[in-house]
Amino acid sequence: MNEKNEAENRDKSKTQIDVSEDMTAWKRKTSLFLSSQALSLFGSSLVQYAITWYITIKTQSGIMMTIAIICGFLPTFFLSPFAGVWADRFNRKHLIIISDSFIAISTLVLALLFMLGYQATWLLFAAMSLRAIGSGIQSPAVSAIIPQIVPKKHLSRINALNSSAHSFVSLLSPLLSGALLSIAPIESVFFIDVVTAAIAVFFLSVFLHVPPHKKALQKTNTGYFSDLKLGVKYIWKHDFIRLFFIFCAVFFFLAAPACFLTPLQVTRKFGNNVLHLTAIEIAFSIGMLVGGLIMAAWQGFRNKIHTVAMAGFVFSLFTVVLGFIPVFPVYLIIMGILGLAMPFFNTPATVLFQQKVDPNYLGRVFGVLGMLTSSIMPLSMLLFGPLADIIKVDWIIIASGSLIFVVGLIVFFSKVLIEEGETDSLLESTAPQQFN
Repeated sequence: MNEKNEAENRDKSKTQIDVSEDMTAWKRKTSLFLSSQALSLFGSSLVQYAITWYITIKTQSGIMMTIAIICGFLPTFFLSPFAGVWADRFNRKHLIIISDSFIAISTLVLALLFMLGYQATWLLFAAMSLRAIGSGIQSPAVSAIIPQIVPKKHLSRINALNSSAHSFVSLLSPLLSGALLSIAPIESVFFIDVVTAAIAVFFLSVFLHVPPHKKALQKTNTGYFSDLKLGVKYIWKHDFIRLFFIFCAVFFFLAAPACFLTPLQVTRKFGNNVLHLTAIEIAFSIGMLVGGLIMAAWQGFRNKIHTVAMAGFVFSLFTVVLGFIPVFPVYLIIMGILGLAMPFFNTPATVLFQQKVDPNYLGRVFGVLGMLTSSIMPLSMLLFGPLADIIKVDWIIIASGSLIFVVGLIVFFSKVLIEEGETDSLLESTAPQQFN
């Protein structure tokens, strides 16, 4: 009898040790993955700010800013659906490494050309397009690999912490980018991005071990377009995903002025000063950092759609206020509040997809979402960018903020969205045999 009890105790102890090791393993993998991505993002943010401010200060043109934005987003629009298929078919870690490396090489070529004296604006547009190709491949793979590492019940907290880490990076990068641009040529910023990307790729390659997901190990008999078609059908047949995609598309279209025209608004209203541009990015990043930490601790309302709707209301209200502010310090406070609202929108939206979408379709769902976000913003700027050279930016921002509030009301009273926001149930495919 004593031997039996001892054996049971040994089994229980072993089980507890295994559970403890599993808990330690996912936390270690998550920390390594998120920190490497934050480092890579830091270099990319430096370049993004440097290019945007360089074009803004050099041209002060809404049309030139629109061209830059289109170059930065349009390649992602065409590539994201296929990148989503790749994220479902292939090893997601390998895709992230390849895309990071491609971005670093593109930036290195741009830096060398600038050093040799080739500093035409079109080179910046070309570099933004190439970097967008890499980002288009990377984004759905990153979003889809997180549920492979993180237990389902911890997704909200980890996504919120990831948002805070990105916000902290966004807080440091404009400071350093602005400081470097004031004392050194722009190519110095480009070289920093190359170094950070190389370090991130090294750590992912050597230290992060994530087994390929199930579909990546299976032989695929269908073509890319067939897989993409299946992904689109999956999205369309589920009312929740379809309606939420439509909401995101409308929100991103209307949020474009607050996201992309504020640098132009600041230069025209408060002066052509890189410190002003740095300050608004810092204020927004501080707001996002604080919002992410609040979301990590609170995790939002029980119904995630309520959290998303609340964020939309706050964003719309203070976007409208942004159009009336005549004093720069108050303007910075409002930018901070806008930043604060973003994690309350992004985190529950991301978690909803990660929890509800069939894992076999997760890459394609995020790929199509990336296509939407990368196309809606440029399409919006095709309207708002040239319009900003005709109408005061203030009025454009006020109008767009008012319309966001109306969209938020529609979401808040949507029965389909509210019902799905209450549960974590998986939206299964009705055609699993097509993935064998």
